[in-house]
Amino acid sequence: MQPSAFHVMHQMSRDDKGLRDKKVNKETRRRVWEFAKPYKGMIFGFLLTLVIMSVLQALPPFLFSKIIDVAIEDDNRRYLNILATIIVVAAFVTAGLSLLERWWSARIGEGLIYDLRSKLFDHVQRMPISFFTRSQTGTLISRLNNDVIGAQRAFTGTLGSVVSNMISLGTTLVAMFYLEWRLTLLSLVLLPLFIIPAKRVGKGLQDITREGFELNASMNNTMTERFNVSGALLVKLFGDPRTEQGEFSSRAGRVRDIGIKSAMYSRTFLIALTLVGAVGTAAIYWIGGQLAISDDISIGTLAALSLYVVRIYTPLTSLTGARVDIMSAYVSFERVFEILDTPNPITDKDDAIDLTGVTGEIQFDNVTFGYPEGGGTAIAELAHDKPPTEMVLHDIDLTIPPGSLVAIVGPSGAGKSTLTSLLPRLYDVTEGAIRVDGHDVRDVTQQSLRDSIGVVSQDPHMFHDTVAANLRFGQPDATEAEMREASTAARIDRVIDGLPDGFDTVVGERGYRLSGGEKQRLAIARMLLKDPKVVILDEATSHLDTENEALVQAALTNALEGRTALIIAHRLSTITAADLIVVLDEGRIVETGTHDELMGSAGLYADLYELLVNEEVTI
Repeated sequence: MQPSAFHVMHQMSRDDKGLRDKKVNKETRRRVWEFAKPYKGMIFGFLLTLVIMSVLQALPPFLFSKIIDVAIEDDNRRYLNILATIIVVAAFVTAGLSLLERWWSARIGEGLIYDLRSKLFDHVQRMPISFFTRSQTGTLISRLNNDVIGAQRAFTGTLGSVVSNMISLGTTLVAMFYLEWRLTLLSLVLLPLFIIPAKRVGKGLQDITREGFELNASMNNTMTERFNVSGALLVKLFGDPRTEQGEFSSRAGRVRDIGIKSAMYSRTFLIALTLVGAVGTAAIYWIGGQLAISDDISIGTLAALSLYVVRIYTPLTSLTGARVDIMSAYVSFERVFEILDTPNPITDKDDAIDLTGVTGEIQFDNVTFGYPEGGGTAIAELAHDKPPTEMVLHDIDLTIPPGSLVAIVGPSGAGKSTLTSLLPRLYDVTEGAIRVDGHDVRDVTQQSLRDSIGVVSQDPHMFHDTVAANLRFGQPDATEAEMREASTAARIDRVIDGLPDGFDTVVGERGYRLSGGEKQRLAIARMLLKDPKVVILDEATSHLDTENEALVQAALTNALEGRTALIIAHRLSTITAADLIVVLDEGRIVETGTHDELMGSAGLYADLYELLVNEEVTI
């Protein structure tokens, strides 16, 4: 498995700064082996295949020398036929082993990618919301793609290349020394004539390759930002297409120039490899010819050496960067482990129970909460929360009977959304406890807790998928009849029927094919299909026009029937119809009661209500 000139050149162009002196700790090696354990039989087969292939590939030149020196010299046709047959059989066996080696390589590589990606995806999706608010999506995706593939190459690329080159070099040198040690040493003396210029070319290629990577990353970032719906809309409304095109074309032009220069560097390297090989071969023929004339070596030995000499330069050059290749692969593993080692502060207890038969009684028991401070910006630090320095909620005591409609009101920044986010354990309370049907939410499994809670937010998210897929997200086994029933209750059935493919219509990224009110009603239908006992409505009607508001309110009337509901509301009709109104100010409950009771007390609620009536403020 000889690497191509381009492959060797690519290895030499890698940014190896810091890798040559880097050491791999024992723990990293142990964990790498743990991931490789399921494939140890395949890895052994893969390496054994490489060994056999390298030996078989080194065999023909040696047999050619025997054909010339023995079979032809002695007019031995039988021996000639045997040697020729062996060479042909070796070629067919090598071809078969090449297919087997490729199968081993693909099976191990793809298996590792599957294992690593699955573990990473599962770990990341279980992380708390604070992890995602601090991390960049592109960074996480890069770990799931680039670093996983980099780790996989440790086995199928780097490992295979290093082993193959070592065996190929070893078998070639053994055969050459066996045939003629003086000419073998001569071929090694010529090696610096290749390595030194190649390294200089590699340094130049490394610099422009790094610049090309940076420019490509910049262009990818531009396309990611501009080609999603929100970015495209912003560019159309505020941007100048000529400016956008000019900036992008400038970077694309530089990448084009780098591509041309890289091609010339690679061709220069290939020419250098060819020239040194030609010089080495000529030297072998010239000096070997002198020795053959003097009867110091045979003609067959000279012919075999001329074939062997071209097999030693590429493996030797590739092996000079073997340590950098191995360390690069280990770095990819370390970056993967970095995410897998990121702790999750919100996990189920070992003895957590499933929350079943929920009636919807909710109790906030002396709850105090402050958002945890981030531990840093690096991936490994994202979930290392520090104690909060400032509390957002203070001493919240509140009991909500099953089936109650509770409106949570207060000035902006009072802590309304924070209060509702604690119920499904998006965050854990700093002090106190939240109980559902008498069970502390930290004592039940997160899945069973969230299965019993439905949320409709101010801007409900829709995936770039069909209406049916978005509806079924919380209830994957829902039938079409159940989806239609939920859609009818949410007053969105006629809209769905009017779509080109009904439930099979793709709604577009973030649901941009639907209006704001239609998305709200689709989110309500999704919640109804889930059939939770507790509903949280976070400003679900704040930005709707009068017509859509009426439809959403009608949908909510059905949605809330028989359920415990916590509503962060801005609309008078919702607030006044509540069984209980909770007024928050600066993270504290300052008033509770019905609309009439609170209006009679002439406190903060009454002031906010009057401002709301006069449309001077929203609450």
